[in-house]
Amino acid sequence: METISRRFKSFWEDEEGLGTLEILLIVAVLVAIAIIFRKWIVSWFQKLIGDANTDLKDNSAVAPCAPSPTTSCAP
Repeated sequence: METISRRFKSFWEDEEGLGTLEILLIVAVLVAIAIIFRKWIVSWFQKLIGDANTDLKDNSAVAPCAPSPTTSCAP
């Protein structure tokens, strides 16, 4: 009986593989958060892409400034 209790105690105190468990728990929490807030994340991402697309369309009409020794790009 003593060998079983000694083996159980050594197994309990063994920390090998603990890093893997911690990483799996962190990934599980991140996935759970992503699932819970997925609608908010998707709408935020679509707004971000939409705003960037609008900015690109608005700025495409402005000629790019190419400074030379005789001209300046200052507004």
